[in-house]
Amino acid sequence: MRHLFFLGFSMLLVSCLDVNTDERSNGEQKISDMDIHSFAKPAEAVIKHLSLDLTADFENKKLSGTASYDISVSNDADSIYLDTRGLDIHSVTVNGVDTKYTLGENKEWLGQALAIPVEFNSKKLVINYSTRPEAEAVQWLNPSQTAGKKHPYLFTQGQAILTRTWIPIQDSPGIRLTYDAKITVPKELMAVMSATNPQAKTLDGVYKFKMEQPIPAYLIALAIGDIEFRSIGKRTGVYTESVMLDKAVYEFADMEKMVEVAESLYGPYQWERYDVIVLPPSFPFGGMENPRLTFATPTIIAGDRSLTALIAHELAHSWSGNLVTNATWNDFWLNEGFTVYFERRIMEALYDSTYSNMEASLGLQSLQSTVDDLEPEQTHLYLDLHGKNPDDGMNDIAYEKGAYFLTMLEKAVGRTTFDAFLRKYFDEHKFQSMTTEKFLVYLDENLIKPNNLNINVREWVYGPGLPANLPKPTNQRFNKVDTMVTSFISGTKASALDTKDWSTHEWLHFIRALPDSLPREQIVDLDQTFGWTKSNNSEIKAAWFLLAINQGYGHEILPAIREFLVNVGRRKFLTPIYTALIENGMTEEARSIFNEARSNYHSVSLNTIEALLDKALSNQ
Repeated sequence: MRHLFFLGFSMLLVSCLDVNTDERSNGEQKISDMDIHSFAKPAEAVIKHLSLDLTADFENKKLSGTASYDISVSNDADSIYLDTRGLDIHSVTVNGVDTKYTLGENKEWLGQALAIPVEFNSKKLVINYSTRPEAEAVQWLNPSQTAGKKHPYLFTQGQAILTRTWIPIQDSPGIRLTYDAKITVPKELMAVMSATNPQAKTLDGVYKFKMEQPIPAYLIALAIGDIEFRSIGKRTGVYTESVMLDKAVYEFADMEKMVEVAESLYGPYQWERYDVIVLPPSFPFGGMENPRLTFATPTIIAGDRSLTALIAHELAHSWSGNLVTNATWNDFWLNEGFTVYFERRIMEALYDSTYSNMEASLGLQSLQSTVDDLEPEQTHLYLDLHGKNPDDGMNDIAYEKGAYFLTMLEKAVGRTTFDAFLRKYFDEHKFQSMTTEKFLVYLDENLIKPNNLNINVREWVYGPGLPANLPKPTNQRFNKVDTMVTSFISGTKASALDTKDWSTHEWLHFIRALPDSLPREQIVDLDQTFGWTKSNNSEIKAAWFLLAINQGYGHEILPAIREFLVNVGRRKFLTPIYTALIENGMTEEARSIFNEARSNYHSVSLNTIEALLDKALSNQ
């Protein structure tokens, strides 16, 4: 539980969100709707606008300068509380007057509360500060860790509660603010943010930004590097290092169409431009939905546009997540479940239902595996993250169970009715935060009752596992794949299988459908025929490495596995491969690879893999 210095325990229950201490109607335990992952007390004093003026010092790996805030203070407030973690605070002024401040006890994951005395007429707060080299949101890359190999690079990743490691901020998804920034960088580099962006380098290395729509702190993002821009459509384009630019532009050719399809489904795009920056491979996620500028991993550059569903996913966040945001990380499914559902609708409109059904089938496979691996209470859509890092809740439950919940609702009322409901929901709640309970009330009043539905909503949201009425996708293309799996298991050579024109999804289903134990000659046959060890498709390569390791073939292709794990920082790939190595008696090899790779990993991935290896060591 948070600790707010001299304040009593009861003050911990103050929040800008509605707090209901009653038990829910069907008897499940009530979990407070307050944001337990922030020291902020926005009902008393809240940030309305942030102005950053920072200089990037690559030699010392520091961002330093000032953060200026427009604040709103209630009549009876005497302090404003900000979240910080590992920041060096040099001075604070309120309304231009030097002011003493207090840093509270350092709490795991949460950092320290920065308490600053204010009065009702306090309007302007200025903090002079600097980050530390180990700031967990910020990754400083040497030239050798970039595609171009000539210049250093920096990027930030704020979700869930890491923005406080590079900006003193009220780091809660339930608090929205506008911002502007002035970022000074070495002249040979370009800076971009989740805001209005330049499309060419300046002569002096100074860049200015504005984000006029209110957003939560986790969506404030910065990248600095030898970056170039190229337009794709009238409001879409790509930023990346010059050596990657042609590949990225080719891969994302359908971006403008994606925006148009999304608008046709759920209303106007509210952020002016939709651009993507392809980051160095150490980026820990597939993508991050920073408004106006999605941050993306280069592992989606496959050369055949086969992995661009990720772009559809991040674009969908422009409605679900960025426009209407989960109020706390307990409500994370409201961001991701909606987005996965929306992503599949975009891909269906661009291609066809067989394509989106393959995505849904693969998602269900991952979801069932996740449910099997987790404790029942961890499989609820609405989470209880008391005493936990919110990162712990970012798994397939929020994404896939959430999406299947919406799919179930769609099938119950029909697509036309459900689309009208979602469009109304986004429009009526734009630029607002949303709790699970508030959404369920809205759902009941605007969909359930008007259509006389009798649906187990609370079982889905507050219950464990997968309800019996989970809709099962059907896919003829996967039926053909299953036939090829059976044929191969029965002894057909890989070269004789009918795999012509298979998509990435079909290959993934094929690999996943193979049994736990195959004769060695069949494993070798697969690799020699399809060349998966040397594949340029990161999804297929990662799935193959898992299969190979679990089949006892990991030692024979260990150099390729090592190269992949050292050079790719995407946690989605790292976690299962390291886990497979550990579970198959290759813990020493895993630790050796990690020791070589760790400087290439962002803290999000680094901490996860380090915990895996430490657990393995303790179990020996």
